[in-house]
Amino acid sequence: MYNIVDTHTHAISSDHQRYPLAPVGGKQSDWSAHRPADYQNLLASMDEAGIAHAMVVQASTAYGNDNRYVLDAVNAHPDRFCGVFSIDVLAPDAIDKFKFWLEQGLSGLRLFLTGTTMPGQAKWLDDERSFPVWQYAQDHDISICLQMTAAGLPALERMLATFPRSRVLLDHLARPDLADGPPYASAQALFDLAQHPGVYLKLTNRTIAEASRGVSTPEAFFPRVLQAYGARRIAWGSNFPSAEGSLASLLAQAKAGLAILSAEDQAWIFGDTARTIYPELTRMGGPA
Repeated sequence: MYNIVDTHTHAISSDHQRYPLAPVGGKQSDWSAHRPADYQNLLASMDEAGIAHAMVVQASTAYGNDNRYVLDAVNAHPDRFCGVFSIDVLAPDAIDKFKFWLEQGLSGLRLFLTGTTMPGQAKWLDDERSFPVWQYAQDHDISICLQMTAAGLPALERMLATFPRSRVLLDHLARPDLADGPPYASAQALFDLAQHPGVYLKLTNRTIAEASRGVSTPEAFFPRVLQAYGARRIAWGSNFPSAEGSLASLLAQAKAGLAILSAEDQAWIFGDTARTIYPELTRMGGPA
């Protein structure tokens, strides 16, 4: 049995009657329009790549906060998928919606603060209207993954000061600028955030590409980020099918980029850390 976990996949249905499009920001992402993958295709791609389990993350730029397709994917293959949902955390009924999707069987929350259809960084991360959701997540050990840029890290620092037991997962490492290379002064805010034990990093194809930009190299950056966070706080995600290429090729790219790390560190990044962030994964079966 293989034990790789992909923490960042998306699924898009071709049935727009049953699952109508309602993208955040009002504009559908190009990837979800031109290279969508439904959950059956996602599962087949996982089998081809040798991936045991995947977090199906709400496709915000296709479905907004309508998480029904994520839920249907999880219900169809509970031995392979766990689901990450989105809600409007500023809405008066945010707690009710939060509890509803958890009760339906989804496992984590995603806050979407930036993306290809929403450039820049939304300014509502530390809005006090979201405090009840953060409090509930902290009290019930629910992970929050954040689609954000490094410009939002000061707001995240304020949230972590208010909710110090929160567990958050930064999609794409919060998109740091690594082009200046060692000692990565432009990414210092990301390294400083490591002092919070509940902060985890989601390492994706975007991270690998950024680590090779400018004068940066993967050989320089990845040991530096491991020094700050340790492999037990870093989890791999493919970003499939938002990222171009097959799931197998995205996994191969990640393995090549992290080949400089020890086998133990790679085991954490490609599976064990995910099971820490999302304990539901440890209760799942898997492919033979």
